[in-house]
Amino acid sequence: MDTYKNIVDHLGDKASFYLEYVSKKITKDELQLPGKNFIDNVFLKSNRNPQVLRSLSQLYNHGNLVGSGYLSILPVDQGIEHSAAFSFYKNPDYFDPENIIKLAIEAGCNGVASTFGVLGLNARKYAHKIPFIVKINHNELLTYPNKYDQTLFGKVKSAWDMGAVAIGATIYFGSAESNRQFKEIAEAFEEAHNLGMATILWCYTRNEAFKTNKEDYHAAADLTGQANHLGVTIQADIIKQKLPTNNFGFKEIGFGKYDDKMYKTLTTDHPIDLCRLQVANCYMGKIGLINSGGGSKGESDLVEAITTAVINKRAGGSGLIMGRKAFQKPFNKGIELLQTVQQVYLEKSISVA
Repeated sequence: MDTYKNIVDHLGDKASFYLEYVSKKITKDELQLPGKNFIDNVFLKSNRNPQVLRSLSQLYNHGNLVGSGYLSILPVDQGIEHSAAFSFYKNPDYFDPENIIKLAIEAGCNGVASTFGVLGLNARKYAHKIPFIVKINHNELLTYPNKYDQTLFGKVKSAWDMGAVAIGATIYFGSAESNRQFKEIAEAFEEAHNLGMATILWCYTRNEAFKTNKEDYHAAADLTGQANHLGVTIQADIIKQKLPTNNFGFKEIGFGKYDDKMYKTLTTDHPIDLCRLQVANCYMGKIGLINSGGGSKGESDLVEAITTAVINKRAGGSGLIMGRKAFQKPFNKGIELLQTVQQVYLEKSISVA
């Protein structure tokens, strides 16, 4: 099958909108783009020690995207974040954590990101077969009334002991608890680097004020872009972020520092330009941006996943970290979706805008 034609067919009447757009605000020539020498180009002169470079190399050079500079990661921590019953009722096989790892392996992912419990229970069998990313903090929803705070669930050394190549963590930027989370995760990332592991930061915004009567700005390009910039400041090696859905968060909410000229200079309303602002805030692409796949909506999942991948790649991003769209389906369907998304990054006809 012609891969490019298949992607075009899925995009339908939006194909030219996404595939032919040329970004003229922040141009691709200004970015550090993914590629087979990405680690050398970015980290060789950094303060990351040789063991961190080895861990990054293991992650970037595994699975179907090996050597491309792009990442396809399966993340499954929703059993804590969203409750296990709600997350797995569509496919109860994933109550068994081994099936999470099997899905990532069979789909040819670069790595699997999950909890201490999931990965620890299967470490001796699988840590040498696929890169492990241990998510070290979570927001749990059993506390009543619900609270929204990221809490450490284990120690960095425990992730290293089970053979993980990286740790992942979330900071709720904008929340009342963000300063504590900053301190915790900055210290955790320093320890991880000292032990030779890479670091991935989920840069999520969280504040009730970010949702106004007009619009929800939690995924605004300017707010998420600034969250990314804070994330790379504490030396995340990879940034995970939601795809932007709008812009003008600072302006419409009325806080922080903003100027109309900054929006006109850096962005348009095109989704690729909005995502490119996120990439620019990751040190102009020197720290890879992986966008999340979002929740499962059923029949539209494949088109949404392909669209997200095209936007991310053409914006200069480094891949996708997609969970619910894959594991909330039958095993073979989950593999098919993940591998179809991977084809977007392997398809040479889809270039950076």
